[in-house]
Amino acid sequence: MKIMQSDLENQISIIIPTYNESINIVKILESISQSIPKNIFAEAIVVDDNSPDGTGKIVEDYLKNMKQAANYTIKIIHRKAKNGLASAILNGVQKAKCNTIVVMDSDFSHPPQIIPKLIETLNKFHCDIAIASRYVNGGTINGWSIKRKLLSKIATKIAKKSLGVDSKDPMSGFFAFKKNLLTGLNFDAIGYKILLEILVKTKGVKVEEIPYTFEDRKFGSSKLDLFTITDFCKSVLKLYRYGKSIENKENSSSVKFISKAGRFYTVGASGFGVNYLFSLLFAGGITEMWYLHANIIGIFASITSNFILNKYWTFGDRDFTTKKTLIQYGKFSLFSAAGALVQLGVVFSLVDGNNWSYPVSLGVGVLTAAFGNFIFNKKWTFKEKLWN
Repeated sequence: MKIMQSDLENQISIIIPTYNESINIVKILESISQSIPKNIFAEAIVVDDNSPDGTGKIVEDYLKNMKQAANYTIKIIHRKAKNGLASAILNGVQKAKCNTIVVMDSDFSHPPQIIPKLIETLNKFHCDIAIASRYVNGGTINGWSIKRKLLSKIATKIAKKSLGVDSKDPMSGFFAFKKNLLTGLNFDAIGYKILLEILVKTKGVKVEEIPYTFEDRKFGSSKLDLFTITDFCKSVLKLYRYGKSIENKENSSSVKFISKAGRFYTVGASGFGVNYLFSLLFAGGITEMWYLHANIIGIFASITSNFILNKYWTFGDRDFTTKKTLIQYGKFSLFSAAGALVQLGVVFSLVDGNNWSYPVSLGVGVLTAAFGNFIFNKKWTFKEKLWN
């Protein structure tokens, strides 16, 4: 079925990773169909890891006999080996047609009736991730032993404290998000909780949590074992290292940014001297030129010296080929002229509009123009990323 481009907020792809879920899979697919409102189009994507119990074949047979609904389709992705829950989810996301993604289990521990609430939360709060949470007010867990609940709490605490995650249930396997949130990100796909990796690698995005009741599976066996716990520890360690590497990069970028800004302002100060010197030389020094004409020469001399010094020293660009240099010089001159207009505007506004003293207004104007010049030249003249 072709998905229309209109009303994108009501088009969702539901990713359902499976391994040995032959008892539950048809029932969960039918339950999802019954839970989706008529105004929402949903595609359910079953990602099966070559289940020995024939889960994938059962879905294929079901698709041949099911009655097609106008707002609900099902597709199956057959994988050749058991490559893990996280990678199965990412595989499903890659094949999803819709930008709104819902991730859930197939064992009824995640009630399909919560899906519309997740979508409503995404749309209502304009958030990036909506989490069905066991640990916010109103959320509960049914059917778990005290030991299992304790392990879950400990894992959640470890994730929150060591990785700096604010979510109350970062280990939830039931959540919705915008597909484009993952653009440009690389995932390790270790462990069974992909949400944790998404939260760490998209830190700062808007997250909302809604309560739900987690029901332990009634059929089939739990996936929690020693290997799962080991994978969780590996995942947390990798994500911790990832967070530290990002932190170090940010600190390094801050230092580089401040260093380059300092060089830019130093060059600007030298430009003042060049401007002053050339203006005096041509207005009574080597010629008797009218002082305004001499001042124009001084301005162009300072712009030229500033450009050369900034190109070579501030931004480390040693390519002085004619075409490239002339284009850069034109942009640099344009931004310098714009900065002068900004400076005049700020000074006029502060002096005449707010009764500030001229010396203070001049200082604010110069700083404002200089900062603007630095940012624009960094990004557009010398083609550097803004924050490095």
